[in-house]
Amino acid sequence: MAFTIPRGTQDILPGDSEKWQIIEAKAHDLCRRYNYKEIRTPVFEQTELFARGVGDTTDIVQKEMYEFKDRGGRSLTLRPEGTAPVVRSYVEEKMHGWVNQPVKLYYTGPMFRYERPQSGRMRQFVQFGVEALGSADPAVDAEVIALAMEFYKELGLSNLKLIINSLGDKESREAHRQALIAHFEPRIEEFCSDCQERLEKNPLRILDCKVDREHELMNDAPSILEYLNEDSKAYFAEVQEFLEAMGISYEVDATLVRGLDYYNNTAFEIMIDGEGFGAITTLAGGGRYNGLVEDIGGPETPGIGFALSIERLLMALDVQGVDLVEDQHLDVFLITMGNRAKKKAPEILHTLRREGLAADADYLGRKMKAQMKSANRQRAKSVLILGEDELEEGKVNIKNMETGEQILIALEDITAELKKLLSGKGVEKL
Repeated sequence: MAFTIPRGTQDILPGDSEKWQIIEAKAHDLCRRYNYKEIRTPVFEQTELFARGVGDTTDIVQKEMYEFKDRGGRSLTLRPEGTAPVVRSYVEEKMHGWVNQPVKLYYTGPMFRYERPQSGRMRQFVQFGVEALGSADPAVDAEVIALAMEFYKELGLSNLKLIINSLGDKESREAHRQALIAHFEPRIEEFCSDCQERLEKNPLRILDCKVDREHELMNDAPSILEYLNEDSKAYFAEVQEFLEAMGISYEVDATLVRGLDYYNNTAFEIMIDGEGFGAITTLAGGGRYNGLVEDIGGPETPGIGFALSIERLLMALDVQGVDLVEDQHLDVFLITMGNRAKKKAPEILHTLRREGLAADADYLGRKMKAQMKSANRQRAKSVLILGEDELEEGKVNIKNMETGEQILIALEDITAELKKLLSGKGVEKL
């Protein structure tokens, strides 16, 4: 029986995995500079966590979750997003009592959503995200946005566009909610069944509908910006002031909603301009979610965060021709001739590797010519050639693959002489 990979998943092979390592290293380094600490949560959680945290009117909860029963009959779900698990941990571990506040966390890991696979969108995908919990300062909003923008820029992306909006505080959202219901209710039967269900539960989600996006009522729907109270207006103005002070360009888009129920006040998306990226141009999204901690059973705690897909980032880098991976080279390839020399190889390789050198050898019993071809294919910077005679004399030939120069050195001097060669200082002839 032949097995194939499940639809919507992928194997990341050598040649591509190095790109992932570079991106993950950038995430770790950037978060270190912004003083965010890594958190790792389980791949599956109680289903109710996402129903309450993400929102039961969202497409994620209604259509996309991988839900299953364990042997004890408990309903569990593969995590479709990272914020709810982080907030669950924040509550369960009582992080609100930590000395250092706000609590600034970041994560990277696989998420799972059952949706139609397409370019840059998988059923198993990897997110990098940050969450800042415990502060309602608009400066934190600006910091989170700045971190996301800097991540893309430092990896070499250009033509980025930051879109921001305010969804308002609880009072503003309620006023807007009533206006939306009054606007859509007379003709709600013209909308899809999902929108009809959302009318009372969360009419703001109607604005994010992909089915009815062209309906005429969408064009003149009440704008949240018209219903912001003075506190919400002042908060949004401060966020913009901080972004401007940091030299971060942005556009205000009153139609930006975000697809999760827990957002309020600041919401933002980072998009990419340019051809070749398809219809979906959003790279990252996030916003403030004051109230989510309480919904999950914790104390009143403000929070803000963002998440981005590594797959979509890689797609954007490819479209813009950004090559993250430099040519991979071996420092040294060991060629052996004869049984005694071959038995000596593991000891030599172990010594070289412990000294930090990338070293390899032939394990297929090939002739010297074939071994040399293997060294060339693996772009080895140098080659050690060890035969029976050299071993008897306690020596080994070292060849500089760039210049072709080959000299004889003592076996005990291999590491020191190789480091000289690789640093460009040359080696001493015997």
